[in-house]
Amino acid sequence: MTRTTTALRSHDELKALASAGAAELDWNASAKDVIAWAAKNFATGAAAVACSMADAVLPALVADQLPGVDVLFLDTGYHFPETYATRDEVAENLRVNVVDVKPEHTVAEQDSLLGRDLFARDPAQCCALRKVEPLHKALASYELWFTGVRRDEAPTRTGTPLVSWDEKNGLVKVNPVATWCYDELIGYSEDKLLPLNPLLGQGYPSIGCAPCTQKVAPGADPRSGRWAGTSKTECGLHV
Repeated sequence: MTRTTTALRSHDELKALASAGAAELDWNASAKDVIAWAAKNFATGAAAVACSMADAVLPALVADQLPGVDVLFLDTGYHFPETYATRDEVAENLRVNVVDVKPEHTVAEQDSLLGRDLFARDPAQCCALRKVEPLHKALASYELWFTGVRRDEAPTRTGTPLVSWDEKNGLVKVNPVATWCYDELIGYSEDKLLPLNPLLGQGYPSIGCAPCTQKVAPGADPRSGRWAGTSKTECGLHV
């Protein structure tokens, strides 16, 4: 599906909208109300959903009010087969346009340029090259992006706002499910029969690239399986 290009408003206009949205919406506003605010102020072609393909709740919620919205999948080249399969399910079954966002270099090209297994030697640089930079370039075509960041995911995310201005990427950032907990997410997915990454039921409550994601012990921090054994806790997309 080809996205209809829309003229982007200035950063000052978008900052003003972000400020107005943050003031208008209650700190614990529902996902439906948050998305309704976005749908009222932004055209479908000006908005994008970032999705890791752990689940399809956010794309489904947004598509209810912005059908045909672009869903950006960061195709790092390191994903689990189950993650790619979930991406295909989302593209086939939801009213969205899945867009594969790829790094400048393939894994083989990166290995040739920087040496094999950069993720093990310098995970921050690997994330920057395969996630942060490609997303930054992709977001330049939009006025707003939706993310699935939740306040319960990690101590670094407890203050996540519903609407804010993303200075790094130069657009409005909206987190409709920030108030949700993990069980609510899974329950909604099951109730609506949405695509769900099977790894979630196999000890992977937070799913990233396969080399940097491990199973999590019951009751442990859901994100403790990401970059286990290192001081790294975020890929850089939301900091």
